[in-house]
Amino acid sequence: MKSISLRSASLALVFASFTACSSSRSPVTPGAIPKDHGLIGAGEGPAWKDGSLYFTDDQHINRMDPKGRTTVFRHNASNGLLFDQEGRLVACESGLRRVTRTEKDGRITVLADRFEGKRFNTPNDLCMDSKGRIYFTDPRYGPRESMELGFEGVYRIDAVGQVTRIPCQGAERPNGILITPDDRSLYIADNNNNTKGGSRKLLRYRLDARGDVEPGAPEVIFDWKDGRGPDGMKQDAAGRIYVAAGTNRVTEWETDEFKAGCYILTPRGRLIDFIPTAPDEACNCALGGPDKLTLFITSGNHLWSVPLK
Repeated sequence: MKSISLRSASLALVFASFTACSSSRSPVTPGAIPKDHGLIGAGEGPAWKDGSLYFTDDQHINRMDPKGRTTVFRHNASNGLLFDQEGRLVACESGLRRVTRTEKDGRITVLADRFEGKRFNTPNDLCMDSKGRIYFTDPRYGPRESMELGFEGVYRIDAVGQVTRIPCQGAERPNGILITPDDRSLYIADNNNNTKGGSRKLLRYRLDARGDVEPGAPEVIFDWKDGRGPDGMKQDAAGRIYVAAGTNRVTEWETDEFKAGCYILTPRGRLIDFIPTAPDEACNCALGGPDKLTLFITSGNHLWSVPLK
């Protein structure tokens, strides 16, 4: 494990460009240095439980224990993870195109694998409301020949096998997803990042008492323009939103105007602070640690952490 100074040559310019955005409202501990825990298969999904951090690579769900040792928890290709109110792991199994729950005895319960008889595209990320209902996104990046559904959507699992589509007007390719503690706002990371001119926006939808999106266009909270758009995100008790986004390299579809890292925003989209990561493509984040005062970020299969106030 190693610590990377924000003043290092590789990140100095990144940090300097966002210094003006940092404020006294930043949750990051003053003077904190992000720590790179190394190339340990931390591509996506981070979720914290009982002293351990769980994250995913292209083949496994991995677990880093309190001593920093990483082992394979389950052999399956997954993306977003969360622990439900009973402490069971819920996963977007991207490889098998389903959402599952790992029971406490190790059994796997398939919560959803189809909508109207058709397989999902690639379940990506998920969140849970106060009633225990699971919202998840279902985009398709890469080859599209095996898509059975004719759209990339957002869904809610009300019970095992009971799935409702949540129409989100204006979202091109839903990726990250977040619901507020009062169940009234749904944030969607709309990341159509392999299409020129595609959306790279954080969108906010209002929910009614049933958990459905109210009519009308969403509020654009933040726009990454022609850079790499938003991916996974979390919210803290003060309402600040931590969004993994950006890239450190130019592609045929994206610029590097917005560097890879975690963008800390107010609920209305003001940039409070920015935590740069390497090597590239910050994909997701989680709040954890003994007092939930550590921010973990997955970036290019590296795991990063930074202490919060």
